[in-house]
Amino acid sequence: MMDQAQIYSKLSTVFREVFDEDDLGLEPETTADDVDGWDSLSHIRLVLAVSKAFGIKFSASEIGNLKNVGEFVELIGKKTT
Repeated sequence: MMDQAQIYSKLSTVFREVFDEDDLGLEPETTADDVDGWDSLSHIRLVLAVSKAFGIKFSASEIGNLKNVGEFVELIGKKTT
């Protein structure tokens, strides 16, 4: 079982790879508007990369309901327990 710090650490690595930004920092309040290049196409790549990194799958409705990184972390936490 992963705690939130571990999820944020791993998620940060995935975000940095997907957006090719080595110093990208994530906060619970971070949204697509806060990250350069986070558009619909990169969102799909991000979800796929997160799925692979954590070994979990997301439904379209789960992804569609996310409002920020904090909610993404909570969803990952629920799926990795």
